[in-house]
Amino acid sequence: MSSAPTTPPSVDKVDGFSRKSVRKARQKRSQSSSQFRSQGKPIELTPLPLLKDVPSSEQPELFLKKLQQCCVIFDFMDTLSDLKMKEYKRSTLNELVDYITISRGCLTEQTYPEVVRMVSFFFFAGDTFKHLP
Repeated sequence: MSSAPTTPPSVDKVDGFSRKSVRKARQKRSQSSSQFRSQGKPIELTPLPLLKDVPSSEQPELFLKKLQQCCVIFDFMDTLSDLKMKEYKRSTLNELVDYITISRGCLTEQTYPEVVRMVSFFFFAGDTFKHLP
């Protein structure tokens, strides 16, 4: 009898946190139907004044216009396209968050449909739910 230690048979383990699995997930996302928006001419958003720079009587209308602008979808898979407009949209979203946080009564019955519309664009336009576990 031999006293040499026996090695267990090798078992392939799957590491759910390996970089390889992350790469595969990214590849799948890049094939989403949101790429159809990248075709055609660049998207131009009309610059609007800051909410804090207009009289309070004009803020609700400007708030709605900014919400509507934020419904425009950009192709973030193409990091080089529409850089200026992507930055403008990002700053507009930040401004809207600040405005909602600071202003009392800015969310009214008239603004809720536009807020829901904008949020639904984020969730449904890029096939977000296809990629959730």
